[in-house]
Formats: sequence, C-alpha cells, structure tokens
Amino acid sequence: MSVLELRVPPPLVALCAAALMWLAAWLPKTAALTFALPWRIPVAVALIIAGIAIALAGMAAFRKARTTINPLKPHTASAIVTSGVYQWSRNPMYAGVLLALTGWGVYLSNPVSALALPLFVAYLNRFQIKPEERALTTKFGAEYTAYTQRVRRWL
Repeated sequence: MSVLELRVPPPLVALCAAALMWLAAWLPKTAALTFALPWRIPVAVALIIAGIAIALAGMAAFRKARTTINPLKPHTASAIVTSGVYQWSRNPMYAGVLLALTGWGVYLSNPVSALALPLFVAYLNRFQIKPEERALTTKFGAEYTAYTQRVRRWL
C-alpha cells in the first residue's frame, strides 16, 4: 500500500472523511442513532473555527519560515519549523483539521459518523505523516530527530 504514501492531499482526505461522516449520519440504519445534543451548533462552530485557526497558524508558520506547505513534497522543505504552534504539535495543520472534523461530528450528532475520525488519523499517520517524517529525517537528520523527541506527533 506504499503506493498511497504522499499521494492524496490531506485536504482531500479530510473532505472524504467529512463526506463519510455525513453519509453515516444520513443512512437509514444509522440515522436512527442520531441524538439531540444541547448546544450542538455553537459547540460545533467553536470546534470548527478553532480547528481552522490552528491549521492556519501552522500554515502561517511555514510561510514565515519560507518553507513548503505542500504536504505531497516534504523533501522540498527548506527548514524545520519549531516555533508557534509547532512547539506543541509536529502536525498542527492535521490536528486543526481533525478538530474541525470533530466539530462536524458534533453538528451531525451521530455516534457512527464519529468512527471516521480515527480512520482519518490512521490514514494520515500511515500514508502522510510517517512518509513525511522519513523524508525530514533524511533531509535534516539529528536536528529533526531531536525535534520529534521533544514534540508529540499530534498533541
């Protein structure tokens, strides 16, 4: 399955996860599991906005460091970004998208749709993050390895 490594843009993976969540909440057999959640809309909106803000902060840090934000070409990175949100997460853009997807799940209020969240994480870990880490370790060596030992992959 290495053919999928660094091939599908993470935003597309996120859209697929969001569509899968919607489908799970819409299908008749699983739609019956949807429940009323007090404050559903404000909580969902807050999570989505927070997720987008975290992802944008990650992008801004990459731009400030003048390194690529193209997740399909980690070998073209010109710097390791360790400041800003990268002090707490090696992948704040992906963590932000996960938070936004969690908000979508809250909006849908269907426990079956939430099953897409660990699938999203598993896919990104296997086909995006691990290949990125290999490329960055090859390019930056001990400096990147030390960073991975200080900062967690997600949060």
